[in-house]
Amino acid sequence: MKVLIMIPAFNEQDNIERVVTQLQTEFPQYDYIVINDCSTDRTGAILAEHGWRHLNLPINLGIGGGVQTGYRFALENGYDIAVQMDGDGQHDPSYIEKLIAPIVNGQADMTVGSRFIEKIGFQTSFMRRVGIRWLSGIIRLCTGLKISDVTSGFRGAGRDMIRYFSVNYAKDYPEPEAIVAACRNGYRICEVPVVMHEREGGQSSIRAFKSIYYMIKVTLALLVSAMSVGKKGAN
Repeated sequence: MKVLIMIPAFNEQDNIERVVTQLQTEFPQYDYIVINDCSTDRTGAILAEHGWRHLNLPINLGIGGGVQTGYRFALENGYDIAVQMDGDGQHDPSYIEKLIAPIVNGQADMTVGSRFIEKIGFQTSFMRRVGIRWLSGIIRLCTGLKISDVTSGFRGAGRDMIRYFSVNYAKDYPEPEAIVAACRNGYRICEVPVVMHEREGGQSSIRAFKSIYYMIKVTLALLVSAMSVGKKGAN
């Protein structure tokens, strides 16, 4: 199957070279595209200097807009599976095959790489784990689906899911909302155990995770999403 690795990146000059080099060297069987979300550092220059496949967004769209751009690229170029992988080096590409296996085998439309199933590797901070458990509970309340690592940006999507997300994807911190939308539209979702690494450079785009404001915002967004998801297969 034709597989695309989507790498959204904003100000990842400290990490992007290592991420793309590892992909090219160790996993040449996969196509990739870096979505440079109007970075203000040297991310775009590094990509251009090496001639790596990338898209430069003219304005900063945030993680949601960056990922949706990747899905649109995947749809327009006929990919069967799209894998979302962060540009900060936290996601190990050696797990890509394991991540997409349920999609290849027809068991799932979407997969989520979870660090909490086997609890090996970087487990993130205590406060963030508390927040993740809270959001996991909200998602289970809304959908009946139990997902442990709801904010994981290491994901796989099949062709139908690519088509749906290319036109239906939340803007701000969209990972939890994407789960709700996919589930409420009848898509099959499963978790896959993965090992993640701690960010080695730069700053996370979700530092606001610790704030009460963020938790209230995402909780309300999930509840609204559960009541107003788009129609399956919308285009």
